[in-house]
Amino acid sequence: MGSTKAELRRKAIYERDGYRCVYCGRVFDTDSLTLDHVQPRVKHGDHSPGNLVTACVRCNSEKAGRSAWDWLSHRPEERENFLRHAVHVWPRLRQAVQDAVDDGEA
Repeated sequence: MGSTKAELRRKAIYERDGYRCVYCGRVFDTDSLTLDHVQPRVKHGDHSPGNLVTACVRCNSEKAGRSAWDWLSHRPEERENFLRHAVHVWPRLRQAVQDAVDDGEA
C-alpha cells in the first residue's frame, strides 16, 4: 500500500531537517519526532513546508498551540537552535522569532 500525502510530507520534512528537533537540537528516531507548525493552525498557519519543522515530542508538547516566536521569546538556547536549524522556514516566520527577542530586550 502506498504512502499518503501527509506521510510523504512528514518524511520529507524529517529528512530536510536531518531528523533533528529544531528546538532542542537533538537528533531522534522517527518514533520520537513530530511535525510542528511554526505558526499554529489555530492562528492561521498552514501545512506548507515553510511553516513546518521537525520537533521532538517533548518540545512540541511544551510549545503546544503557541507560535514559535511566543514560545522562544524567553528560551535563548531553543531560540538559538531554531535560528540555526530551521533554515527552511518562511523568512517572515524566522523574522518574527527574532523580532520577539528584540521586543523583549527593549
